[in-house]
Amino acid sequence: MHKYAIALTAAGALALGACSRNAPEELPPAPQMPTTTAPTPGPATPGAAQPGTQAHFMQMMSGRDTIYFDTDRYNIDSQDQVALQAQAQYMMQYATARATIEGHADERGTREYNLALGERRANAALNYLVSLGVPANRLTTVSYGKERPKSMGANESAWAQNRRAVTVVLN
Repeated sequence: MHKYAIALTAAGALALGACSRNAPEELPPAPQMPTTTAPTPGPATPGAAQPGTQAHFMQMMSGRDTIYFDTDRYNIDSQDQVALQAQAQYMMQYATARATIEGHADERGTREYNLALGERRANAALNYLVSLGVPANRLTTVSYGKERPKSMGANESAWAQNRRAVTVVLN
């Protein structure tokens, strides 16, 4: 035990000796004010779209720019709500972005009926976005009815792709 006491005493004396109060022989240099410059924008990343543009919106939405409807319907279902919530978040993040919501219908029905149905679909999407906080003055609607089909087939699969509302960000 005596050996340990001597070792501890010696270690303590060395530690205290290292903490002497003598001034250093040379003072460190005075701190300098950092010189900061504004970062200069580098070249645009190839393939990256400018935020707030349609191309950027499409990249960010990954297919959630479009919602789909059942035959003769314009109600917003739970899957549509998820897509519209992502769109609303985008619109809130990019406060200068404006968008047009395009309403579409399948080829069945008269031109007038499909234009009216497309309008109801576009307005349903617009109203949901507004309910999530997107200012209504940043959104417009247009109905194309059956005039701009996404799929040209005359079967249920094609018709399902054509019954939609598409959000398009205006640059």
